[in-house]
Amino acid sequence: MISKVRLEAFSDGVIAIAITLLVLNIDVPPHAGGQLAHRLGEQWPSYAAYAVSFITIGIIWINHHGMVSRLAAVDHSILMLNLLLLLSIGLLPWTTALIAEYLREGSGQHLAAAIYAGSFLTMASAFYAMQRHILQNRRHLLTEAFDEERLRAIDRRNRFGLIPYAVAAALAPLSAYVTLAICAVIAAFYALPPRPQQDPAGHAAP
Repeated sequence: MISKVRLEAFSDGVIAIAITLLVLNIDVPPHAGGQLAHRLGEQWPSYAAYAVSFITIGIIWINHHGMVSRLAAVDHSILMLNLLLLLSIGLLPWTTALIAEYLREGSGQHLAAAIYAGSFLTMASAFYAMQRHILQNRRHLLTEAFDEERLRAIDRRNRFGLIPYAVAAALAPLSAYVTLAICAVIAAFYALPPRPQQDPAGHAAP
């Protein structure tokens, strides 16, 4: 078996880089004689997309910690699923920049919104696949035993988290603004602290 320490360290590094790169999508307005406040206000799509993506990546980091903390060791299959999860997280700075750039454009805004919501759905799906694999197929690597009821509850909460992102992506052809709003609501909802009876690692959307 492989120690989980390196998996955690590598994952934290990738997530930290991804969440830091988000701010690079927010430009400093050039000095061209206009009012700074107006130029800053024009960049509101960048601020909105930044906030949504930052909170969402933060949630996935919290949940990733909870998921990995259950493990005593990791094997090759878990490492590969973790790489797929990190691959999806690494795309988020680009999809965030994409929707910020095209949100108010007459052409391309719907596709940009679909890609943005789709990137969240991909990340949530990758997290769900890894979580399910660990709890269903790698129970011998867990630090504690889980009864079937608790396993079903964790699986149900994570599976349910896929639905809002699928809805957001499906609505992108109708309104890019609605898609961004749904992603914002999801981030705000899952940023709330879990109820006492909930398993923290099964709480967030991913």
